[in-house]
Amino acid sequence: MNQFVFLKPEFPEIYEEAYKAFRLAYPDPRTACFYARRALELTVNWLYKHDNSLNLPYQDNLSALIHEPTFKTLVGQAVFNKARIIIKLGNQAVHSSKPISINDATIAVQELFHVTYWLAHTYGRSSQPDPKLTFDPNVLPKTAPVPKQTIEQLQKLETQLQERDEKLSTLLADKNALDEELKQLRASIAAVKKANTSQPDPHDYSEAQTRDIFIDLLLKEVGWPLDQPRDREFEVTGMPNSSEQGFVDYVLWGDDGKPLGLVEAKRTRNDPLEGN
Repeated sequence: MNQFVFLKPEFPEIYEEAYKAFRLAYPDPRTACFYARRALELTVNWLYKHDNSLNLPYQDNLSALIHEPTFKTLVGQAVFNKARIIIKLGNQAVHSSKPISINDATIAVQELFHVTYWLAHTYGRSSQPDPKLTFDPNVLPKTAPVPKQTIEQLQKLETQLQERDEKLSTLLADKNALDEELKQLRASIAAVKKANTSQPDPHDYSEAQTRDIFIDLLLKEVGWPLDQPRDREFEVTGMPNSSEQGFVDYVLWGDDGKPLGLVEAKRTRNDPLEGN
């Protein structure tokens, strides 16, 4: 079952790239991560082109676009963090020779699912995704009719797509010069957005899971493999609670088997000195 079909009626270009990521997660994880980032890039570009609440940053690369304060306010922390994960995995796929696992690709596709669900829920004009829709990794196709892509092939494709894409900085440099059709479209979309966001969004964006995934990626990036059970949720005693027991989110072990560091995952709105 294609889990991105809800995009097809109103966001066909994004759908095409998301579907490529979806069908390649198992047979070609590296390329799946590339297309997940590509679908995110198209999503972000769509938002900047059509939502007049966004301010274009000085640079229009993907990282700069998602870190622009008006963008972060628009999408919220959960969707923003998912975008960061997709970008990080996509960049690793294209610019690093390190292996990209099926799990990496599944995470990229999963996070893309949530981002594009938010897009369709917020801006869908004729239809919105079913609120009960959830991501199911078990339906990811296990085979594909196309051969795996090499890093060199993906880098070449990346360059070709960048050359082809419409430059946001050129399109939106002068909002006063926007053509009348785009102005009318923006006004229409603003009305749709207002109506859609006036209703509660019951979708579970799995914020806690996303936070843990991002920490995993950061730690692995600097050399901590996190491939042992003791690396996560390590039980400790002497905690200030009735049972005097608790768990450390991450333990970073030295070669001598002794802990070098502890990492606690917290919501950004929580005081880091608070206990679990």
